[in-house]
Amino acid sequence: MTPPRLIATDLDGTTVRSDGTVSERTVKAFARVERAGAMLVMVTGRPPRWIHPVAEAVGHRGVAICANGALVYDLHDERVIRSHLMAPEALRTAIETLNAALPDLGFAVEYEEGIQYARGYELSGWDNAERDDSIALEELMTRPAAKLLARHPELDADALLAAVVDLVGEVVLPTHSNGRRLVEMSAPGVSKASALAELCEEHGIAADDVAAFGDMPNDLPMLLWAGRSYAVANAHPQVLSAVSRTVAGNDDDGVARTIEKLFPEEL
Repeated sequence: MTPPRLIATDLDGTTVRSDGTVSERTVKAFARVERAGAMLVMVTGRPPRWIHPVAEAVGHRGVAICANGALVYDLHDERVIRSHLMAPEALRTAIETLNAALPDLGFAVEYEEGIQYARGYELSGWDNAERDDSIALEELMTRPAAKLLARHPELDADALLAAVVDLVGEVVLPTHSNGRRLVEMSAPGVSKASALAELCEEHGIAADDVAAFGDMPNDLPMLLWAGRSYAVANAHPQVLSAVSRTVAGNDDDGVARTIEKLFPEEL
């Protein structure tokens, strides 16, 4: 089997373990990709400000596709080098439509330089550590954004996503990456797949030469685009049913084990 020219991997739930760490085996597997002369690209829903701990695993080399494809981030220079942002008009339409239909929703907007929350948005995880004062909902709609986040107090992520697609699916591209009652929305046509395809075109790499790993619905466009796609064992049922190759879960170094097979080295 010919090794791929590029490895594209999701982070949380895929290469990052449930405790938030990256295993030593995964770090070594990433280095193996580089020694083979292939590209390694992290493709994540995380914003750039959350990428630093994982970037250490690759020595801050290369680029990461962040915010579900909206931002491309240079790991060495620690700066955004490309952005595909949602227009304020689309942002306003989505927020106003969703707020009218689902008044219990809380909203936050991820901008290129950081995040802002509207009053009533329920925080969790890292959000709590970096929270600034919340602002009025109207203020979220005034400038281009990487992602619109909507969280519901009761609906699970799958049910919420279905509702959001029905309400504003022609205005934004909705998806989700966790089960925490949260849906993420990007500009139309902006996904992990679109950003990865753009990067590959720049480097003369065909989709057939890409191996991709993921676990959640926001990974599906990328997994369906890549020539070789792998779902980790702990992946969302939609991902497991759509992808023919399954590897061990994120806590069992499934991505690292597969990379070792794709890039064998002499002992």
